[in-house]
Amino acid sequence: MRFEHLYRLTFGYPDGWMVSIDGPRGSEEQWLFFAEGRADGAVSGRYRGANHPRRRTDETFVPDLQGVIETADGATVFVDMHGYGRAYPPGRRQIVVAVTHLADTEPYTRLNDVLCVGTGEVRSGGEDEETVLVIDVAELVWEPPPA
Repeated sequence: MRFEHLYRLTFGYPDGWMVSIDGPRGSEEQWLFFAEGRADGAVSGRYRGANHPRRRTDETFVPDLQGVIETADGATVFVDMHGYGRAYPPGRRQIVVAVTHLADTEPYTRLNDVLCVGTGEVRSGGEDEETVLVIDVAELVWEPPPA
């Protein structure tokens, strides 16, 4: 197996909400964020989505992110991400996700049965800067196992 870079997804959360539940082992949070940004690479265009992650008591986010890339050539590519938003390092928290796609327009329909992975970070802004998430998405390319 090998990985081929597919696109970079860069986005922010213009709106978000959270509830926190306190329990005997700490507090857990449920969030809802609206996402807006861009995809650049073999799939390029405007990105919009919604993330409803849970934050565990160890401060790890468990993202559940669904969105669409409206490509420059007029196609719509659905994007689904699940994984972890690690609590470290401060200011550049790590993101690791599994990614799937769904499209009904060539050349993007080939992604309908492709498994992708993403790695990135949450770039925390200062007082006057927006927090930005950057995720590089790579296609897991099937290769036969050695004999």
